Amino acid sequence: MKSPIVKRSIVIGGHKTSVSLEDAFWRGLKEIARAQRITLSKMVGDIDKSRSQSNLSSAIRLFVLDRMRNPLPQVAPDGHDRAAERAEPERIFHIPEPSHV
Repeated sequence: MKSPIVKRSIVIGGHKTSVSLEDAFWRGLKEIARAQRITLSKMVGDIDKSRSQSNLSSAIRLFVLDRMRNPLPQVAPDGHDRAAERAEPERIFHIPEPSHV
C-alpha cells in the first residue's frame, strides 16, 4: 500500500528544506496561498516563524485545519469581499425586510 505522505522540498528564508504532508494538506496549503496571493514558500516561512510546535509538518497541518474551519475573507481584485456577498445576499441585492402589517 502506497503511503499518503508526500515529501516535497521548499525554500524557507533562503534555505532548502523538505516537508512531509498528506496530499490533501498540500492541496489545502496551496489553495490558501493562492487565495492570499502569496507564494507557498512565503506562507510556510510565516508558519515556521510563528509555530509553537516543534515539528513543521504538524504546524502546517494545524494551520490548514484552522484556515478551513475559520476562512479569511476572500477579497476580489476590485476590493469586494466575496465571502460577505455569499453569506449576506440582502446586502448585495438590497432585499428589504418583510413588513409586518
